[in-house]
Amino acid sequence: MARRTFSATSTGSASMLQWLGLATIILMADQFTKVMILGFYQLGDSTYVTSFFNVVRAHNSGAAFSFLAGASGWQRWFFTVIGVLAAGLILWLLKSHAGQRLFAFSMACILGGAIGNVIDRVRFGYVVDFLDFHWHGWHFPAFNVADSAITVGAACLILDELLRVRRGR
Repeated sequence: MARRTFSATSTGSASMLQWLGLATIILMADQFTKVMILGFYQLGDSTYVTSFFNVVRAHNSGAAFSFLAGASGWQRWFFTVIGVLAAGLILWLLKSHAGQRLFAFSMACILGGAIGNVIDRVRFGYVVDFLDFHWHGWHFPAFNVADSAITVGAACLILDELLRVRRGR
């Protein structure tokens, strides 16, 4: 997976700040929505919004889809360390590739989401989730703004790679 390197000129610094700004906006939106949920909902409370969407208050001590949620507590720090290491790697990738717009957008989304969930793990020992989509009795696991940003970032990262491979042909 060869990528062009981008020198850290004044344009590169400005571009890096743009991506850090996006990550900060995502982080702020994530934390703001979680503060609202924690302030207005008790664990398990739910508000009907549409026939396919509710706002709920859920706590996830595991990872995506509650992976390892039932573990004895070690997963809190395990996923925190993974999130911090991922953030460090993403910062390095952003610095190296800030001029590659779709790639950097992807990384900024993932960075903002990862830090949002790390903050929850450190503060509470779990991640606050509140978006609950359902259809005919089937519920998608509740998630939050951080999870949404990570998903958008991952999808854009896949798109970036597909476009890169296509250009290489």
